Amino acid sequence: MAIAVDILEEVRALDPIARERLLRRWDVWGRPEQQPPPGEWRTWLILAGRGWGKSRTGAEWVRAMATRGRAKRIALVARTAADVRDVLIEGESGLLAIHRADERPVWEPSRRRLTWPNGAIATTYSADEPDQLRGPQHDSAWVDEICAWRYPDAWDQLQLGLRLGDDPRVVATTTPRPTALVRALVAAPSTVVTRGRTADNARNLAPGVVEALSARYAGTRLGRQELEGEILDDTPGALWTRAMIESTSARTAPELRRVVVALDPSVAADGGGDECGIVVAGVDYEGRAWVLRDGSGNLSPSDWSRRAVALAEEHGADCIVAESNQGGALVEQTLRAAGARTRVRLVHAARGKRARAEPVAALYEQGRVKHLPGLQRLEDEMCTWSSAAGDPSPNRLDALVWACFDLCGLAAAPRVASETGYDF
Repeated sequence: MAIAVDILEEVRALDPIARERLLRRWDVWGRPEQQPPPGEWRTWLILAGRGWGKSRTGAEWVRAMATRGRAKRIALVARTAADVRDVLIEGESGLLAIHRADERPVWEPSRRRLTWPNGAIATTYSADEPDQLRGPQHDSAWVDEICAWRYPDAWDQLQLGLRLGDDPRVVATTTPRPTALVRALVAAPSTVVTRGRTADNARNLAPGVVEALSARYAGTRLGRQELEGEILDDTPGALWTRAMIESTSARTAPELRRVVVALDPSVAADGGGDECGIVVAGVDYEGRAWVLRDGSGNLSPSDWSRRAVALAEEHGADCIVAESNQGGALVEQTLRAAGARTRVRLVHAARGKRARAEPVAALYEQGRVKHLPGLQRLEDEMCTWSSAAGDPSPNRLDALVWACFDLCGLAAAPRVASETGYDF
């Protein structure tokens, strides 16, 4: 803090012109990850949450390229003409705002053109009109929110015209979405990717904004995408999609008629094998299932039994549903030794994991299951497991399946019923 105060005092002591020049030194005030990456690259792809400083970073790159004579013909592209004007040009972090008075370009909206005192020109384009980019040539480009572009052809036309100068480059700033264009850029060897979260820029945002957004969206698909800057993709063949999971999101659960703890136990003595799946779920009076907690982890039998018992007591569960394929009756004995006072229902998996999971996926499609926050790892497993060879064992998913079978009447037609439990 003392160092920061000393620096501010030195800045205040400068004459007004020198002070303005220093305050506009992006290489001094920008964060390290906001500086252009070294080395050879064609595309600098910035995938970051809202408020990270993507627009400022893109604008500062363009300013440096234009004022230092490194770029003479620049393309500025956003989803619509209004977006180019309101964000890239006239926005709070746009090109007009960040320049010193003596280097500020002249903005001619009717000509869609910015012109710098040294003759560098930037022309604006709408990605909604890809033909605007058919023909013009450029040596640099800043493109914004490519995940929201309706026409991928706009990117292709830009690339075909990016052929002036010795080293044409493009900076793409966007909140990530799993579009084909983003996936292709991430995979391209000529792309450098910078990732970031909204929280990275907390000191430059309004007080309390990060905390408020996190309180509202933390743990949701929207929050992970828009605040954490994650690309949440779907896996071909998976029974669940991200959109399906997002539709289940809820903040709180209603009064529940029943609650169970479902358990897919691990037999590794030291917890070093497959994860043990532990999921807490309940059913309301309208027949909807509510997934409340995911307590899964790499746990030894003594650890998973204690955790399952503790969760059953915490949530008032009337039953612990446990798969008995590994351990048999010892599963119940381990739970009893850990202090389980509630019922223990053993189930035996006689069908493949996918066959058991399909009826549960159907419940999600029917809108009969809801998720509370904090289930990210379970949701990731649901959306990435496809039963293909090489897929890791979906232990969290297995526990979820057993819970839904018990709560939603799917256990009404077991293949084999016995005194000790059910065989599915």
